[in-house]
Amino acid sequence: MNPDYPINFQRIKKRTSQAAIFLILLLFASSCDIFNQKHPVQIVFTSDSHFGYTRSAFRGDSNVSALIVNEAMIREINSLPILTLPADSGANAGMPIGEIDYLINTGDIANRSEPGIQSAAKSWDQFTTSYINGLTTKNIKNQKTELWLLPGNHDVSNAIGHYKIVGVHADNSSLLGIYNYMFPENKKTSATFNYATDKIHYSKDVAGVHFVFVNIWPDSNERVWMENDLKSVEANTPVILFTHDEPDAESKHFSNPNGVHDINTTDKFENLLCDVFKDGSMVSDSDVVEQREFVSFLKVHPNIKAYFHGNAHQNRFYTYQGPDKDVNLKTIEVDSPMKGEVSGLDQTKMSFQLITLDPETKLMTVRQCLWNTNPAKPYSPIAWGAKTNIQL
Repeated sequence: MNPDYPINFQRIKKRTSQAAIFLILLLFASSCDIFNQKHPVQIVFTSDSHFGYTRSAFRGDSNVSALIVNEAMIREINSLPILTLPADSGANAGMPIGEIDYLINTGDIANRSEPGIQSAAKSWDQFTTSYINGLTTKNIKNQKTELWLLPGNHDVSNAIGHYKIVGVHADNSSLLGIYNYMFPENKKTSATFNYATDKIHYSKDVAGVHFVFVNIWPDSNERVWMENDLKSVEANTPVILFTHDEPDAESKHFSNPNGVHDINTTDKFENLLCDVFKDGSMVSDSDVVEQREFVSFLKVHPNIKAYFHGNAHQNRFYTYQGPDKDVNLKTIEVDSPMKGEVSGLDQTKMSFQLITLDPETKLMTVRQCLWNTNPAKPYSPIAWGAKTNIQL
């Protein structure tokens, strides 16, 4: 100890006390999530990654793997923080994007493992590499962007079987991977995971909005779970649904109404949903009865303001009205990087979406991010496409 520099213990004690108080206040503020209450919440939305599939054309090459395409999209997502939102009528218009708080992927992480397609296990490994490890964006607290995941019909079919892969060994790796990623406190093994009981559904509260994530489609079992979940939500709290299937779900995804209700090459039902199909014996029949049951649920919960989904593989903003046109639900569909209905033919239309939520005005804007407008120059800036505003 240098005697020329005496220690002022009172000053040290005072500064230590001040630092401790500041730390306590910081932790309290963080636990109350006050930072996110005023900060515009930014969410990337994508779906239908289809690892194991190939694109016929991408940036000058043919038969390009999903790993290459998805990693290219993630690089573009990583560039978002330095960009500025367009000067439109949407939330936070004309302002720098900055932090990305969440990324949502609503499934079909793996492609169905038909002959010639890689295993779901390999697809989950590639998703882990490109999304979980490859995403570099941060949230307002300077923590890594949080991923919210759901399964798609291909993830489930790989686990329980499908009429196109009869005799192929079931592989629940991508479904199990999603489950364990979202519920790390209740991890399952391949042997202990049971699709009938281990459903991937959960909810998140962000900036006064209740986000609900539903397994494949809101069938009767999922509606029972949602009913219980919504009991703790105030009637005036906006609710947003995310799931894989569109509101008018594909009839083949319901359970087989014929014979022993199994998955077989004659009936071609996939048994992804708990409800036995009530509208007929063929998958081509319309699912009017099932839709009406869902519409009845919507009418009981008018604070459900929007429905986000994948599966149909295109960027589309529309209003779901139900089979009897007696409901109006804002619906948002997102493109697939591998199987786009539009972008599959024109790669310059490949897109994901950026959701911006203003916590003060409760305006939510969904903007299409065109990330491959110049295939000859891969790192060209993202271009802004269509948008829709949702007043919550």
